[in-house]
Amino acid sequence: MSNTRTATCRCGQLSATCEGEPVRVSVCHCFACQQRSGSPFGEQARWPADKVTIAGESTVWERTTDAGNVTTYHFCPTCGTTVWYRGKPFPDAIAIPVGLFCDPDFPPPRFSVWEERKHHWVTIPGEEVEHVD
Repeated sequence: MSNTRTATCRCGQLSATCEGEPVRVSVCHCFACQQRSGSPFGEQARWPADKVTIAGESTVWERTTDAGNVTTYHFCPTCGTTVWYRGKPFPDAIAIPVGLFCDPDFPPPRFSVWEERKHHWVTIPGEEVEHVD
């Protein structure tokens, strides 16, 4: 039995339907994720691109990361929500912000990255979580 999850923008025009379990769920504390999410960190889940079906129109914006890689963001032209993005180090995967699934039972993160930029009051608990500066 396949698990299907759908993430949508705030107005519902742009969506991503994902088949199966994510291959990676992570929290990122880099400044770009903080700015994208409006939060002290971003949390995203990644699926192989062939397991994600996108519906609706998106506007594209590319950003060069601190590591020199290009990440391509797809956001709703109506409400502005970033629904999905891709780039290195996972070019064959689509990343989707976890909050867009509106599912409090979503799998927890296994990775917490860019922790040197983490707000001092934020903790990502769990013995199975890999913490990376």
